[in-house]
Amino acid sequence: MNYRLLTEFGQTFAGREYRHRSSTKGDFVALHLFQDLLELGRSPKLVSAIRAHKCVVNRQNIQQGRKARRGDATFGEIVPGELPRIEAGFQVARGLVATVEIGCEVKILAKAMIKQIDRVISDLTNQAQQFRRRGGNPICVAIVGINAAPYSIGLEGERVYRTDGKSNRHPYQEASEAERRLVAAAASGYDEFLILRYRATNDAAVDPPFPFEWADIQHTNRDYGAILTRVSIEYERRF
Repeated sequence: MNYRLLTEFGQTFAGREYRHRSSTKGDFVALHLFQDLLELGRSPKLVSAIRAHKCVVNRQNIQQGRKARRGDATFGEIVPGELPRIEAGFQVARGLVATVEIGCEVKILAKAMIKQIDRVISDLTNQAQQFRRRGGNPICVAIVGINAAPYSIGLEGERVYRTDGKSNRHPYQEASEAERRLVAAAASGYDEFLILRYRATNDAAVDPPFPFEWADIQHTNRDYGAILTRVSIEYERRF
């Protein structure tokens, strides 16, 4: 299958500059999880709920009437009386949700990964708790991209800098440790925890500019496809 989430993740880097402080990137990637679940068609209950607009996705992860930390996307029953919104290119409608049936959190580590690892672990752990704190029995999914490029160009405002392998370690030097620490400290809080291993230098001075590649696309496809299948089966069981 041509999985939309993986395609959109790649397009976050391929042919365009990546600025890691942009919070909307994870939001948009997360939306495609629900479209992939629909297109897989493994859960009749989920497909029926989407087609009937009984369940929608909320990009801002807001459950009506309850305050919680903002995540990337939640899927649940639409608030009664609300009109679902269909956006171009999507079949899964959007709107305010009264319940949370599936919650998705996306994190992207592109450079200086060990420096920020404690914060990322804390964010992931807290978000899993927030999904469940709202009541019900939501399926919690985390998707974490880890860069393993030979070097990386950082872009912050007008500042441009390149990793040097010493004071600023290259992504490939940190990737294994970052993955190990994330899995050990955060994965247990989620029903599914997917690591997306990729290489992106964020370099405009090469041909083609801003290259992107998967570390192992076949393995990535298999891992993601297996997660979609398990989430679909679990949705049938829980809801």
